Amino acid sequence: MDQLLQQVATNMEKQLDSELERLETLDTSDLEAIRQRRIIEMKKRAKAKQEWLANGHGEYTEIDGEKEFFAVCNKSEHVVCHFYKSDTPRCKIVDMHLKLLAKKHVETKFVKLDVERAPFLTGRLKIRVIPTIALVKENKTKDFIVGFTELGNCDEFTTEMLEWRIARSDMIEYSGDISLPPAEARKARLLQVESRRTIRGRPDSDSDLDLSD
Repeated sequence: MDQLLQQVATNMEKQLDSELERLETLDTSDLEAIRQRRIIEMKKRAKAKQEWLANGHGEYTEIDGEKEFFAVCNKSEHVVCHFYKSDTPRCKIVDMHLKLLAKKHVETKFVKLDVERAPFLTGRLKIRVIPTIALVKENKTKDFIVGFTELGNCDEFTTEMLEWRIARSDMIEYSGDISLPPAEARKARLLQVESRRTIRGRPDSDSDLDLSD
C-alpha cells in the first residue's frame, strides 16, 4: 500500500508540473479564449442547477412506492435510492450521510424507499440485504451498495467514504482522487508534499564541505 501511495503521489506531482508548464506557454489570446469558455460553462451550470432544484434535487426525500420510483428515475438522469426498513438501525446511519450528500450534490437526486412499499421492485432488483443503495443512471440501474462492506465494513464510516463510493459509479461530480478511498488519498497528498519539501530543501553539495581547515 505504501508503494501504491508513493506512485500516486508521484503521478500527481507529474500532472501538476505538466499543467504549470502548459499555462506558462499560453499567450493573451489563449487566456481570453479560456475565459470566454469558462463564462459559457458557468452559465450552463447555473441553468442546470436551477433545473435540478426545480426538480427537487438538493434534498433527501422519501418516495411513496414503486410508481413514484419510476417517475423519479424518468425525470432525473442520476438517482441514488436508499432501500430501507424502518426497524433497521443501520438505515438511520445511511439516512444521515445521504442527507448531507443531497445538499452537496444537487446534480443528483437522492431518495429513500421503504422496501415494504415496493415488494415487486425489491424482488426485481434482487435486494436481499438492508440497507441497499441503488445507483440509477439514465433510467437504468447501474450499481448497488449493499450493506457497509464496501464502506469500511463498520458503522462508523464517514460521509466522504460513501461519497467516494457513489462517485466510483459515476453518479456524482467528484473532485477528489477516484482511484483511492479518501483516507488513502490524503496520505498520498501528504507524501507528495513531503517529497516536494525534501527536493526543495536538499542542500547543495558544496554546503557539506568542511571549511574548518
